[in-house]
Amino acid sequence: MNTKPVALTCGEPAGIGPELAPLLWAALKDELSFFLIGDPSRLPPGSRYVPIGAPGEAPAAMAQGLPVLPLPMGAARVAGQPDPSHAAGVIAAIERAVTLVQSGEAAALCTLPIHKKALKDGAGFGFPGHTEFLAHLAGVDDVVMMLASPALRVVPATIHIALSDVPKALTPERLASTIRITHTALQTQFGIAAPRLAVSGLNPHAGEGGTMGREELDWIAPLLETLRHTGLDIAGPLPADTMFHAAARARYDAAICMYHDQALIPIKTLDFDRGVNVTLGLPFVRTSPDHGTAFDIAGQGRANPGSSIEALRVAWAMAKGTPA
Repeated sequence: MNTKPVALTCGEPAGIGPELAPLLWAALKDELSFFLIGDPSRLPPGSRYVPIGAPGEAPAAMAQGLPVLPLPMGAARVAGQPDPSHAAGVIAAIERAVTLVQSGEAAALCTLPIHKKALKDGAGFGFPGHTEFLAHLAGVDDVVMMLASPALRVVPATIHIALSDVPKALTPERLASTIRITHTALQTQFGIAAPRLAVSGLNPHAGEGGTMGREELDWIAPLLETLRHTGLDIAGPLPADTMFHAAARARYDAAICMYHDQALIPIKTLDFDRGVNVTLGLPFVRTSPDHGTAFDIAGQGRANPGSSIEALRVAWAMAKGTPA
């Protein structure tokens, strides 16, 4: 059982990340151990923190305050106003965290939200997002986004693209890879020996026999049948509008959907505050809260730590092999 601490990256300094970190320590100090990689001067005034020199010091430090592996960020923080001069430090925090997880000094990685434009403006950040950068650092080509909560796990096969682009991006190869990565992760990281997967259709009513689109008939159903012959337990393609009521959810361990909103609307409706982003396909555990930098409320003491608390809990549990 892995009981080493979770590495928590600071995220965008001008966002709510600095406010969340001490709230996470207060909520979880008796439950698990983690440490923040970032600049302690960005924490709210009066925050209890303990500078550490290595992750191994974090478990003992948890009793005293938020363990912080210091990483200077340069210019002062102005809440709600991202500063490109922070970009190099934000990127360095992510790189440091990945190094510590891959070396085994940290059990898992939990990331607070970044602001991609500030990273691009300040450091020429050339990745579409956090996940793609982590895949690059880990040396993997294909990763999958899962949103997980106690009520539901969902995986969108396509993510941040226009709805009009989904039919072109949703290829048999992409869907098959998404299904296989999800199946493997449920076994290796969630401890489910025989995962049950439900796959939605692309069209309303899963095409209704071709009257509302032919993708289900032409290639989605044949692909799922091929994957079943390899031993995967897959239901589908199913009409998305009947996949998420309580009785339906009891029949699968994860739902794979064809596009962003088809997957995220159900989980955000059912369990908005506890949804956690889990990146599947990396050689280490990575979670993140399912919200952004929240510049509009940064510095106002209004940040809700709920999703970040769950993200740390899920990372800790997955690292130990005991996820819910």
